[in-house]
Amino acid sequence: MLRRLDPQVGEAYQECQAFTRRRATNFYIAFSALPAHKRRAIYAAYAYAGTVDDAVDDAGTQDERAAALAQAQGLLSAVYDGGAAEPAWLATGLGDAVSRFDIPREHFDELVLGMEHDLTVTRYETYAELEQYCYRAASVIGLICICIFGYDRRQTQLATQSAIAMGKALQITNIMRDVKEDAERGRIYLAQEDLARHGVSEQDILAGRYTEPFRELMADYAQRAYALYHEGDRLIPLLSGPRSRACCNGLQGVYRMILDAIVAREYDVFSQRVSPSRAGRVLRLLELWLLGSLPNLARVR
Repeated sequence: MLRRLDPQVGEAYQECQAFTRRRATNFYIAFSALPAHKRRAIYAAYAYAGTVDDAVDDAGTQDERAAALAQAQGLLSAVYDGGAAEPAWLATGLGDAVSRFDIPREHFDELVLGMEHDLTVTRYETYAELEQYCYRAASVIGLICICIFGYDRRQTQLATQSAIAMGKALQITNIMRDVKEDAERGRIYLAQEDLARHGVSEQDILAGRYTEPFRELMADYAQRAYALYHEGDRLIPLLSGPRSRACCNGLQGVYRMILDAIVAREYDVFSQRVSPSRAGRVLRLLELWLLGSLPNLARVR
């Protein structure tokens, strides 16, 4: 039986929903497939993740960014240990979501660690190091989501592994799409060992040189991402209820659509940002919701 929603908590959730709507149209639309109690909790979790991410990207100086991250950690302490924190609406909404769905603090702690990396780490020597970053930046969000979605607890190991893989797939897609924007901030997420193997220099990335070696490098990352999407597909039939399955399938499917668009453009992410049309995304989401809601229907790309 679901707990009644306190009016103050309801107002906090409305703020979380508004934050998500402003910041992430794709996520916001995909989340709308969920029943209300799960949807509210997802909005709160996303609002926290987005707030931490903004603390790294938009807070200003290094000291200001570190202070913003410290505030985010303080909010977690208030949520899990008691006490007040700012912004109050986020602490209230996240606190209710954590209580209702028994979300482990370690997932949020890992998320903060990933964002802390962005304060000081602008290069990754190996793909293994990049994968660890992807785990902290995205896979832990998948682990938070499955706590809210619900899943077959007899398949906990498979559900966990698949959620981790799906998160990495989404993050690698983000990295591929945002090569230009990240370079403008002085960041190169593509692993140094992979650049060297394909004969692509840091200066090539920073200068936005679209070359055959760069295309081959990106094709390598696309292959890895598709393999992770395939692994992540195993999660969807394990989720509780058709609406949870529909939401998850919509999320991964829209990002796979972005990856498909990158491939179709032969990995040219320098001339303009790869972004499928809003109408195309919405139509694809509707299709993905339907496919995801039917657990015995094979996933399609």
